[in-house]
Amino acid sequence: MFDLIVRNASLTDGQTGVDIACKDGRIAAVEASITAEAKEVIEAEGYLVTPPFVDPHFHMDATLSLGTPRMNVSGTLLEGIALWGELKPVQTVDDIIERALRYCDLAVAKGIGAIRSHVDTCDDELKGVQALLEVREKVKDYLDLQLVAFPQDGVLRDPAALANTIRALDMGVDVVGGIPHFERTMADGAESVRQLCKIAADRGLMVDMHCDESDDPHSRHIETLAYETQRLGLQGRVAGSHLTSMHSMDNYYVSKLIPLIAEAGVHAIPNPLINIMLQGRHDTYPKRRGQTRVRELRDAGIAVGFGSDCVMDPWYSLGKADMLDVAFMGLHVGQLSSRDDMSWCFDAVTENSARIMGLQGYGVAKGKDANFVLLQAQDKIDAIRLRAHRIAVIRAGQVVSRSTQVVHEITKPGEAARVLNETQIVDGMKN
Repeated sequence: MFDLIVRNASLTDGQTGVDIACKDGRIAAVEASITAEAKEVIEAEGYLVTPPFVDPHFHMDATLSLGTPRMNVSGTLLEGIALWGELKPVQTVDDIIERALRYCDLAVAKGIGAIRSHVDTCDDELKGVQALLEVREKVKDYLDLQLVAFPQDGVLRDPAALANTIRALDMGVDVVGGIPHFERTMADGAESVRQLCKIAADRGLMVDMHCDESDDPHSRHIETLAYETQRLGLQGRVAGSHLTSMHSMDNYYVSKLIPLIAEAGVHAIPNPLINIMLQGRHDTYPKRRGQTRVRELRDAGIAVGFGSDCVMDPWYSLGKADMLDVAFMGLHVGQLSSRDDMSWCFDAVTENSARIMGLQGYGVAKGKDANFVLLQAQDKIDAIRLRAHRIAVIRAGQVVSRSTQVVHEITKPGEAARVLNETQIVDGMKN
């Protein structure tokens, strides 16, 4: 007797007609026509089963705070940072917990199984750290929450930031973060990378830096990050987030930079929704897109995972915890339009991001954790095209979110009503 069997599923590797059996929180079998019984059976009807979506870059301490204490009028990154500085003193630990838990419920309903959230350490009370450590404990049974100690105002620029960041790590925050391009000078930015990477190396932690989130082609802290990664033996444990200045850099310099990043084993985390919204704000026309050189990074063998960054906060007034929206935007901005490219964009919000976060037991295969999502889609490209509906979300072999399929009843004059499923718009459409 299994705990759960999902019957007649399609998988992201192209397999169809597959059954998935779960027992004691693990996937016990992935094969055709499993005859055993189960406590619960889900008929997939040929739809896609995928590993959970993974968001490798988010700010949960700010999420759902839109309009408090005011709106970002200019829509710029710098006004967003200033607005966040106004919000921090007036919000409470309970405020942050309440908003974060609401967001986690939304994320789970959208099939997200893991989130890496940066949490501001430029606050002597460390309210965000206190709050998200509590949230991490509350959600651990249905969502993996990885926290990054993030000195938002600059670890050298803010006089208390370094000590507070170390305090946050002592309290149990998982990853060392930074923001070198927000330090007072380029030299200070490079020094902040050196100091923070040394802290990570000494503690055996991963690193995730907001790096070169600007339109300035001379903001080149990713080069320092790659160097320090190699010097300190941090290969495979470091990510550079945003990297938007690379969009504006000289091609010759980039032809040197990308191989250095690959050689150092540094990962890349673009944030398509926010990068396309915040960058190029000082341009007239033509306007720069801002998103980093995704295709070139990927083709160099660098692990690239798309993050969502923000939902309804000082920097971004939209969003709904939908990683397929993120993949959809990344595809368009990066002009990743071949079939292989589009399929890869799905991987950028699943497998690639799981690798960057170091998730264990991830994937739909025998012996892996029984965490997966049933999408109302035929394959990965279909899922992005439709931003596919989540029929069921499974965690440890238990359904944690479910909904009915989305159908449309079409009634035309002189014709009988038809119920149409938008996943099949050509011959063979279900009626």
